[in-house]
Amino acid sequence: MKTRSSARGEPRRLGNAALLALMLCSVVALSLIRGRFAPIVTTAGDAIKSEDDAAAAAVAVSKAAVNVDTGDGADEAAAEAAAEEKDKEEVQPKPADGSGGGAAKPVCYETSRRSDTCEAAGDVRVVGSTQTVYVDSLDREWKTKPYCRKHDNFALAHVKEWSLKALPSGSGSGAAPQCTVNSSATAFVLSTGGFTGNPFHDYTDVLIPAFITAHPLRGEVQFLVSSYKSWWMNRYIQIFQQMSRHEVVDIDADDEVRCYRNVVVGPTFHRELGVDASKSPSPGYSTADFRKMLRDAFGLERATATPSGDRWDIRRRPRLLIISRRPSRGRAFMNERAMADMAASLGFDVRIGGPDTSTDTSKFARLVNSCDVMVGVHGAGLTNMVFLPAGAVVVQVVPYGRLEWLARNTFAEPSAGMEVHYLEYVVQLDETTLSEQYPSDHPVLRDPMAIHKQGWNALKTTYLDKQNVRPHLGRLKNTFLQALKMLPHGRDD
Repeated sequence: MKTRSSARGEPRRLGNAALLALMLCSVVALSLIRGRFAPIVTTAGDAIKSEDDAAAAAVAVSKAAVNVDTGDGADEAAAEAAAEEKDKEEVQPKPADGSGGGAAKPVCYETSRRSDTCEAAGDVRVVGSTQTVYVDSLDREWKTKPYCRKHDNFALAHVKEWSLKALPSGSGSGAAPQCTVNSSATAFVLSTGGFTGNPFHDYTDVLIPAFITAHPLRGEVQFLVSSYKSWWMNRYIQIFQQMSRHEVVDIDADDEVRCYRNVVVGPTFHRELGVDASKSPSPGYSTADFRKMLRDAFGLERATATPSGDRWDIRRRPRLLIISRRPSRGRAFMNERAMADMAASLGFDVRIGGPDTSTDTSKFARLVNSCDVMVGVHGAGLTNMVFLPAGAVVVQVVPYGRLEWLARNTFAEPSAGMEVHYLEYVVQLDETTLSEQYPSDHPVLRDPMAIHKQGWNALKTTYLDKQNVRPHLGRLKNTFLQALKMLPHGRDD
């Protein structure tokens, strides 16, 4: 019975198979016809939509990364690399107000995902007391906040907004403000509000972007500083004096009407702690040029880490600097003295130092420049790598908690542009004081990504503010030996 039943079903199955094959052939044929005759605009539209979706995703990622306050680090670090790649694709300047761009370059335009810059020429009159720039060539009003964190509302809350307006042509109360000071320099308006006071933000948000804009002007630029802080300017005045031959003006408190032929409002951001030579005006300048300017500003003697003789000896041992932090701030070395003794046993001339708001910037810059290796836990103190000579080594100790992404964006990637070797020491579970604060099965210790998902504040409080570290001297010794091998030992080696 089973045999006869199977025989009767066989023709039916063959018929079904033939029908399915016919349907499949029809679908393939229709696809080929559509691919041949469908309008090209449909394909282009889909491509544009894909790019928009990708951009939206990048923005979503950047919004998910909440600010880092003036304690340490940098906000939006996780999305920075992807955003910079997108910046490289921009060919035409994009209007800063989001309006459609025409053939002419807009007055205010997006120079990167982090910065807007406004440029105008003609009869320029700056009234600092009202944060207004009048220009006779303008046909509309523009507004901007001259600080390089344009999507960071917390930072921008501490930055004053500036307006660029058409120069009035009326009389009486509607007349143009009369010039009281004239200058042939280019006026450059920037803010020292935001997150300034933290060395990382001082350099990546203000000083390096200011250099990017001012360097091509060869000293013929006048800095008009909004949200001026005298203590901050005193810390970095040598840098501004290297970039400009003119006095720095506290523009918000200025009662003058300052007149120029050219004005720039807002610096240009390229990347964290760096200058992108491919985006610089021809001939391109780079992070190396910024570092040379720093050496000139602070009188730093060493451009490279090359020793004076053929090899390191007792007269000039390689110098290692340990960046020290107070345990109450978090991310301090709990065995700092033992680390120093171990490094000395390897032949290093060891120094321990920790910059703070009262530290003389020039003095500490000279200390860093005298060193060949600098080691520190992730934090603003590592920003002092800008003073290291080329060929030196920076060792970043990454706190426990899956923070390699933060370490990479803030200090690992910028090291290449500074011509500094980079090494990383990742803290393990038995090297963190968190193991003394939480039970062994707590998510802080066993599942750091669960803390990451709670947002930046939870991550920062747990892994940056509450954690100190005690590196294994054996593991750290291997890292220091690797750093020693990276140093230029002279022409015989």
